[in-house]
Amino acid sequence: MRIFFTGGAGKAGKHAVSWLLDRGHRVLNADLVPLDDPRVDNLRVDLTDCGQVYSAMAGMAGLDDLDHPTGVPRFDAVVHFAAIPRILIAPDSEVFRVNTITTYNVIEAAVKLGIPKVIFASSETTYGICFAQGEMLPEYLPVDEDHPTVPHDSYAMSKVANEVTARSFQARSGIDIYGLRINNVIEPHEYADMFPAFVQDPSLRRRNIFAYIDARDLGHMVECCLRNDGLGYQVFNVANADTSVSADAEEIVQRFYPGVPKRREISGHETFYAIDKARKLVGFDPQHGWRKNVRG
Repeated sequence: MRIFFTGGAGKAGKHAVSWLLDRGHRVLNADLVPLDDPRVDNLRVDLTDCGQVYSAMAGMAGLDDLDHPTGVPRFDAVVHFAAIPRILIAPDSEVFRVNTITTYNVIEAAVKLGIPKVIFASSETTYGICFAQGEMLPEYLPVDEDHPTVPHDSYAMSKVANEVTARSFQARSGIDIYGLRINNVIEPHEYADMFPAFVQDPSLRRRNIFAYIDARDLGHMVECCLRNDGLGYQVFNVANADTSVSADAEEIVQRFYPGVPKRREISGHETFYAIDKARKLVGFDPQHGWRKNVRG
């Protein structure tokens, strides 16, 4: 497939782009920062400028398009990962402005150019737990896509607003638009650096609902969404199948979630951030995990 990918140089984006390139897809990285991979085409685009977004998405992916026999081909899909990735990187108002206007610009351009699929990065933060002031408990366990999204911070607010924007564009256009509520992205080298501390102190993972997503499995999820058509508007939790701590489910519930209702039983090291929907609808099957990478 021919993919217009925003934010491909970021922590999550670079792994997803690499995954897609390894499987033969053509990727144009639209970003302010180029991705250092000789297989990818880079185009510097200010995504807050709707004219730049439209021009880039309507244009060539690379110089080889000059020789295309029928003119410049359109993109088959858009993957939108570009964003200010959390609070406390820029002022709150700027986080909200940049994240919402870039998403609007990207989806509007895709719809008007007739691109049939958009996949965009939403976030675990939409559930209001990650960046809440003080402690915020989920309304029930496991946290699935039906859980209320009432965020308390500018980053999560922007992601909820983006989901509303995406749903509106899908309703008026009929294209496929899938939102990924991505949990804490972990790169392979970070297991040895970070997870021993999580084993010693599980409370460090409370704000992430004790979940995580391996960056390679995030790439797999993007490809699952590219392969599956006709689902209209959907949001998916994206996490690995296990928790990010050594404590089992019963220990976590007793210590951190006393009194929180359970909609079904959770056992062993099963994630509290439910991925059943992604498994069922698009065939998501995460394969990488910290337990194979952290000794002791």
